[in-house]
Amino acid sequence: MTLYVGTSGWQYKDWREVLYPADVPMRRWLEEYTEQFATVEINNAFYRLPSRATFASWAERVPSDFVVAVKASRYLTHIKRLRDPEEPVHRLMDHAAGLGARLGPVLLQLPPTLRADAGLLDACLSAFPARTRVAVEPRHDSWWTPAVRKVLQARGAALCWADVQARPATPLWRTAGWGYVRFHEGRARPWPRYGRRALETWVDRVATTWNDGDDVYAYFNNDPGGAAVGDAALFARTAARAGLTVTRTPSSPATRR
Repeated sequence: MTLYVGTSGWQYKDWREVLYPADVPMRRWLEEYTEQFATVEINNAFYRLPSRATFASWAERVPSDFVVAVKASRYLTHIKRLRDPEEPVHRLMDHAAGLGARLGPVLLQLPPTLRADAGLLDACLSAFPARTRVAVEPRHDSWWTPAVRKVLQARGAALCWADVQARPATPLWRTAGWGYVRFHEGRARPWPRYGRRALETWVDRVATTWNDGDDVYAYFNNDPGGAAVGDAALFARTAARAGLTVTRTPSSPATRR
């Protein structure tokens, strides 16, 4: 198993002197990030889909082992609400193709008001090119049905395991030969940090669900105050101690200057 550990975005001003030395200008933060992490989730693509040229420029600035996960535009998930997916999926993938070999999974985070529709989900997933890794993060309890699980399995899509306040917000289904985990908010102090025990529990869940040769992507979305940076590093160290193969993370992010 390879556990890819990163954060949801890299452009946060309060990460200066947490992840980024004070003398590094913001325009160089992506390069600085890639020295410390081997993957990132492009969370702001949800609000405004970057152009293909922007994705291509990022690909040129990151090393060859770097993996970029892309959160799908809200036009597909929140405005169209998965209906008529062909055009928005084509546009999303056409733009993201600028990443080339750096492109990793695509995340579909569904609106909390969108109730389950297995047929609608199946049609949306079928619009993606073959071999695209798609993770789905439903946020309405009606989605936790055998029919939805069957669609995810048939399409090779991963149910995104989401954590809110150090508890799973989703069933812990394995629906593909790879996994995707998102950490939104911990319960430790200072807010919104995760405690060591919570992260140890998540490492155990990952280790006992996926096999050697599987890829699992884990992203920390609790960005205020640099919490995501420290928690990602602690999660990675915990996983490494458990014998998992983990991508690079900062050794001691809070002391970087």
